[in-house]
Amino acid sequence: MYDVAIIGAGVVGSYMAGELARQNLDVCVLEKHAEPGYKTSCTGIVSSECLALLNVTEDIIQQESRSAKIFSPSGNYIKVEKDITQAYVLDRPALDRVLASRAVSCGAEYYFSTPVTNIIINKRKVQIEAGKNANHVYIDARAIVIACGSIPALIKRLGLGSYTDSAYGAQAEVSCDSITEVEIYSGKQLAPGFFAWLVPIKHKRAKTGLLCSNNPKLYLNNLLETLEKQGKIRRAGYKISFGKIPLKPLSRTYKERLVVVGDAAGQVKPTTGGGIYFGILSAQVATKTLCEALQQDDLSARNLSRYQKGWQKILRQELDIDYWAHRFYSKLNDAQMNHIFDIIERHGVHESILTSPDITFDWHSKVILDVIRHRSLQKALEKLNLDNLVTKTH
Repeated sequence: MYDVAIIGAGVVGSYMAGELARQNLDVCVLEKHAEPGYKTSCTGIVSSECLALLNVTEDIIQQESRSAKIFSPSGNYIKVEKDITQAYVLDRPALDRVLASRAVSCGAEYYFSTPVTNIIINKRKVQIEAGKNANHVYIDARAIVIACGSIPALIKRLGLGSYTDSAYGAQAEVSCDSITEVEIYSGKQLAPGFFAWLVPIKHKRAKTGLLCSNNPKLYLNNLLETLEKQGKIRRAGYKISFGKIPLKPLSRTYKERLVVVGDAAGQVKPTTGGGIYFGILSAQVATKTLCEALQQDDLSARNLSRYQKGWQKILRQELDIDYWAHRFYSKLNDAQMNHIFDIIERHGVHESILTSPDITFDWHSKVILDVIRHRSLQKALEKLNLDNLVTKTH
């Protein structure tokens, strides 16, 4: 009988396993893959705040970034830059392994190659059936944490509803000789409704990928072909990875003896698809809630509802504004994007906003509100007759 069983050995699952084990709780982690970091389609870009929470060594960092070029559909670009490092590109498989190793050193037990096949929750405990053949196990726990990424069938089977909006992330690691800073690309041909990226890392390599609502392999191949023709990358020896990303959180992220955390809960930035930082913040709330509930021996849905109230207090407004911005952006055509881009560049909107001390890598709502309130851009929206679009999106 474990105190807590965690499904998923990704960043959020292993981070939470370590935090719970430090509280002298009996914790196990079940992972369907043979090892941590076996499969990930995440670019691994985090802020200094997130890096501090993860507390990893420098060898996990593949690149530091203080600037980026953002390209319009027409190919023009603006450069955003600050004096200090704004983001770090991490080796995601290595990060997963480090966090898992840290959790084990704190006392957590791991079951690899052990996919969960059944979960039964009753008044006394959680019963978990997992694995197959030699790895077939039955595990009992007082509580369970779902931290295994977006798995709609499992979420629905547990009675937690469904994801109302989602996207696909697709990415490949390629050779890259000449690109030294992050590049972001927009346009309906490359990534309709979303954006694409090229992120240089060590040893003349780069991560290039995109978000899209469908056909991720098609759009990623188109992106790779485009960047190769431009001489920015070489595709030799590349490997494509895919992942589904919720763009809105679940309406309910708890029930009796259960909490859902990270991508599985939809605690993801709708603007970028990034989930590491928000997942860690939510994991901290979940850890505190579970520790108190276990000590009280009260794992009722009512008592665990404090978890949802806690993470929503931190993230709900941010997620709502970010999602509105995504929906607004997704409805623009290339001509409208080019015009807005030209206004931003001509009037230095990006430069005036970057000087604000409130602008951070992780919290996008302030940037979004500052942009749409900028006088020059408001005039552009009126000229393009986008007021109705803004109202509909909101």
